[in-house]
Formats: sequence, structure tokens, C-alpha cells
Amino acid sequence: MTALQLDTMNTQLWQNIGAIADSKPLMKRLSSYVARLVRERKDPTLMTEEEFLAKLERGEEDYRQGRTRRMLPGEDLDTFLQRVG
Repeated sequence: MTALQLDTMNTQLWQNIGAIADSKPLMKRLSSYVARLVRERKDPTLMTEEEFLAKLERGEEDYRQGRTRRMLPGEDLDTFLQRVG
């Protein structure tokens, strides 16, 4: 989707919301629908318990094999992540 298409869609959405803003029942339905859409949106940071445990096991194995990274004295987390990234 181009920026122009996105802008047009946003404008239409806000105009349509404005058209029903004085109707409590319609706004209630819109609010419920938007809440459902938010719940449907998949969070890319979520993982199953099995995926989480597998990730821990890989990390533990890397540690046993000596494949680790250390933060330098006085280094903050952002700098560390950029350095090893």
C-alpha cells in the first residue's frame, strides 16, 4: 500500500467515524469491533511455551559450548546489543 493510499484510507476512516460519532449504539459497536481486531492482530514477540523452552535449551547449550557474549565494564544494554548485534 502506498503512502497516498494509506493517507486516503485514514481520511475516509476518520470521516466515517465522525459521521457516526453522535450515535452511542454505533460507536459502541465500532468500539467492540476494533477491540476484536486488536485481539486478532498477532504479536510477533509472542511464542508458545514449547518455543520458549526450546530457546532456553539452545541458550543453555550455547553457554555449555562457550558460545557466549559478555558486556564490557560500564557498557549499557543498547551499546552491547549494537556491538554483538
